[in-house]
Amino acid sequence: MIPRYTRPDMARIWKPENKFQKWLDVEIAACEAWAELGEIPQKSLNTIKKKAKFDVKRIDEIEKTVKHDVISFLTSVAENVGPDSRYIHKGLTSSDVVDTALAILMRDAVDIITQDMKDLMKVLKVQAFKYKDTACIGRSHGVHAEPMTFGLKFILWYEDVKRNLERLKQAREVINIGKLSGVVGTFSNIPPKLEEMVCKRLGLKPEPVATQVVQRDRHAEFVNTLALIAAGIEKIALEIRHLQRTEVLEAEEPFEAGQKGSSAMPHKRNPVGCENLCGLARVVRSNAMAAMENVALWHERDISHSSVERIIIPDSTILVDYMIQRLTKILKGIHVYPKRMLDNIQRSYGLYNSQRVLIALTEKGLSREDAYRLVQKNAMQSWKDGKDFKELLKKDKDVKKHLPMIEVERLFDLSYYLKNVDFIFKRVFK
Repeated sequence: MIPRYTRPDMARIWKPENKFQKWLDVEIAACEAWAELGEIPQKSLNTIKKKAKFDVKRIDEIEKTVKHDVISFLTSVAENVGPDSRYIHKGLTSSDVVDTALAILMRDAVDIITQDMKDLMKVLKVQAFKYKDTACIGRSHGVHAEPMTFGLKFILWYEDVKRNLERLKQAREVINIGKLSGVVGTFSNIPPKLEEMVCKRLGLKPEPVATQVVQRDRHAEFVNTLALIAAGIEKIALEIRHLQRTEVLEAEEPFEAGQKGSSAMPHKRNPVGCENLCGLARVVRSNAMAAMENVALWHERDISHSSVERIIIPDSTILVDYMIQRLTKILKGIHVYPKRMLDNIQRSYGLYNSQRVLIALTEKGLSREDAYRLVQKNAMQSWKDGKDFKELLKKDKDVKKHLPMIEVERLFDLSYYLKNVDFIFKRVFK
């Protein structure tokens, strides 16, 4: 089922009407090339171009008998064209048409997703600059590490999307391949020149070496790229889910007027949008595995890949299109709580300064091991007793031997951790 937020144009790409139209585009391009080569009378080509059309219901009706979708399609077209239909599909095999048309369909889907990602990057850039100097605690293993800024989260995600955009660009080239070389790719009934002519008309490149099909590692690369995009979305959504936990509550996804979070608890504001995105990422990942398993086919071709990719390619493009749009909407309206971020920084009693103290002690001549032992002793006491780390250091006679109180005080300056934020932003947004 197509998610309700999916753009109508992405859904349209995979509708039977559009799929069959692309098949027809390939067939007509082949007829045009044959005519240029003098193998089809111009009069017959004109008739084909004028009368060639199909009826989806008729195709379905024919397929009930013949059990072959391409033959059903060709029969429907022939019923409209008449005697000149004998030139349609000249020298071709079904996969010549299906695989070449699939490349066009995937390419159209890529172009929509590319625009989605550019729209997402615009939102990420705006939010990155908006929160560039908003201090928050950085975490590793879910535990307080050192301060950073909330804008750095957005700029990180911006770079993630940027890399995936490059991968998508590469995948577009990989799948932008046509194939019209016959039943085992040897051009037995088709001159290689015709393949070149048709691919050029359709904006495709010929498959350098083919069997009966375009090689499925191309499709696997495409679906794996979609899986990486989905994984990047999941990465962002998972972070927001953590930040929305009651105990953290530094940010939360939008909660619209009239929205309800629970059938039982009216107070609930749950990160359901982000949870939805994390779940859908699993589906796209599983589709990527299926695409990998489509690479190995018996000899010059079997049909085990066909049933799989009729599901995984449309579904993955539709899901990723939906996921990017939904994430963009969430990030555009995200609720951010800077005061809570500052409060959370203080929840670890200043322990995030431990590395600064460690370095300062080594600079005074202590070995790293002795300095570590001294800092850790006070850090563990701070955490156990809920006491301010800085005050414990000031009272520690072993620390005072090396660090005067005024120097300890300077080590607990929050701005120290944020001094290179501008550098990172300049490096990303050159």
